[in-house]
Amino acid sequence: MKSKIFLIAGDASFRTFYRLILNKNSKVIVTAKKEKYKNLIAYSSINKFLRKNKILSPQLYTHNFPKGVIVIEDFGDSSFYKILLKTKNKLIIYKKLVDLLIKIQKIKPKLKIKNISGGFHVVDKYSNRYLFKESNLFFDWYLPLFLSKKKAYNIKIKSKKVLTKIYNKLNFSNSCFVHRDYHSENLMMVGKKIGVIDSQDALIGNPTYDLVSLIDDVRVKTSTKLKKRIYGYYLTKAPKIYRISSNKFLEDFNILSVQRSLKIIGIFSRLFKRDKKNRYLNFIPYTWKLLEMRMSGEIFLELKKILDHNIPKKIRKRNMKK
Repeated sequence: MKSKIFLIAGDASFRTFYRLILNKNSKVIVTAKKEKYKNLIAYSSINKFLRKNKILSPQLYTHNFPKGVIVIEDFGDSSFYKILLKTKNKLIIYKKLVDLLIKIQKIKPKLKIKNISGGFHVVDKYSNRYLFKESNLFFDWYLPLFLSKKKAYNIKIKSKKVLTKIYNKLNFSNSCFVHRDYHSENLMMVGKKIGVIDSQDALIGNPTYDLVSLIDDVRVKTSTKLKKRIYGYYLTKAPKIYRISSNKFLEDFNILSVQRSLKIIGIFSRLFKRDKKNRYLNFIPYTWKLLEMRMSGEIFLELKKILDHNIPKKIRKRNMKK
């Protein structure tokens, strides 16, 4: 019996991944010392739920939760991030990813899912509490990189009033299964199928959220024209109500794109400052471009004014390591 085990590339979580090759069969060992519930139990529970609904997610083989270990199916290294970087006609690829998203959004979401420890994993609904918890990362982690804590706090308080008005304008109810990180690095080519990973943060939420994650993916720079074509393709495949209320749907898309960009800039700043993961800083300037592009509507005027007054263009373009 021949076996090999070696460390493989991780993600932004507290998990560590190892590839175990045993008699030419490959599995992935996942360990977590922090946030074990989210990274192991929630992850396995959501994966099982997706598999039951015919969405390819890593199968759980065995686990030892008290020791912080699970063993799951190996989807390999062929992410759609890598595929998109090498592909000229990206729309063909994006159409396949949109088709899968439509399939995921047709799943009837459940508030409780059986988990590996014999209990239930509760899938929460998005609320303003979640939206603020995420966008607050921008003010709590990014702004203090170049502003005093007091000034960053004051900007946060001003912005919260404005963001409350913006979030209250969301039109569509929280009715869809939301992966919450549906982007190219979490979508894998597994044979001829698309596999979904990193689904532990799933919630029930707005139908535009995962579409935002895919179209405004900070890892893959795409033209405005391509973004519009992907968005248009989604609408042709999505429920009719989204086309009938296309203005409202677009408004939700822009609101959640702005919210998500604030969240991402904050998360990447935290990964740099707290976790010493510097590579994520490279994505911040492009995330700012996305944020500026989606803040073009009238509902964002107050927020734009606050950000423009306090964060110069040269800061937005800067790698904060310097």
